[in-house]
Amino acid sequence: MTVYEIDPTRDERWDELLETHPEASIFHTRGWLEALRRTYGYVPVAFTTSPPGCPLVNGLPFCQISSWLSGRRLVSMPFSDHCTPLVETSEQLTCLLTYLRENLTREKWSYIEIRPTDSVVTRCKGFGRSKVFLFHKLDLSPCLDDIFQNFHRDCVRRKIQRAAREGLVYEEGRSVGLLSMFYQLFLMTRRRHGLPAQPVAWFQNLIACLGERVKIRVASKNGQPVASIFTIRYKRALVYKYGCADQRFNNLGGTQLLFWRSIQEAKECRLREFDLGRSDCDNPGLITFKDRWGATRTELVYLRYPARYSHSVSETGQALISKYVWSHAPSCMLAAAGRAFYRYMG
Repeated sequence: MTVYEIDPTRDERWDELLETHPEASIFHTRGWLEALRRTYGYVPVAFTTSPPGCPLVNGLPFCQISSWLSGRRLVSMPFSDHCTPLVETSEQLTCLLTYLRENLTREKWSYIEIRPTDSVVTRCKGFGRSKVFLFHKLDLSPCLDDIFQNFHRDCVRRKIQRAAREGLVYEEGRSVGLLSMFYQLFLMTRRRHGLPAQPVAWFQNLIACLGERVKIRVASKNGQPVASIFTIRYKRALVYKYGCADQRFNNLGGTQLLFWRSIQEAKECRLREFDLGRSDCDNPGLITFKDRWGATRTELVYLRYPARYSHSVSETGQALISKYVWSHAPSCMLAAAGRAFYRYMG
């Protein structure tokens, strides 16, 4: 089979493939890819065995990233929790990956990374496990009462009830004001974790490129934002992508309120799943938080070729820049660091 290169943000056949393929996610869409291009300057490219002029029957999207830390590399997809290859058969996948392996030296890629959700893909020849995460997904097919009763009694159900007693105000939308509230809480949370923050332009571009699929949700107490989450809807799934909170008000149940309102809305829209995203295996707090919502936990394995590349750029960056510095840095420095570093960390 011959392999062709296309620009998925400009090839009209790409949307048709996503509409029909069951594994297509928000991270495959041209809106997500265009936000990556606008924010970080990445150039999206997809590989397919479908000739020009014919409907796409498969596609494997990437962005090329150039970094002084790791050189030029192909990643599918940067800042995406997962991005399963959209193929019909294992033969198609083998053909696409073989093409990429054979072109690695000629294109001067330091490595190729794919982020599948399907464990079968982990048997790809030549690709080795580079990093493992835990992935949580909540099935929305049961009735709302059953979903609620499956939440942890003390850490979820009672926190939702506490939020109601405290009179927390819930707001949602994509306005400049809501984005500002979200981003201030986001900077606060990143500082607490000792990490630089993604630039605000990233969130502005997600809103511009994904439109009504994006929703910022904010919980406030007496006019003070206490928690916020950033969700994206695609097809029959609601994706939780970013969350942040002022830990001084964690006892009020703001985050639990936001998740519960998201689940209620998803049920009203007859969505099938709530994608809670990936968690680092060494982050037991986040893993436990997601477990308590009754979500199913699976392993998410990233693959790289050549297999010897076992480190990630973000890990290298964290080794070079002390978490202590970021945990004590002012908000303006966290934001500036995000603008400077994140384009190399995808």
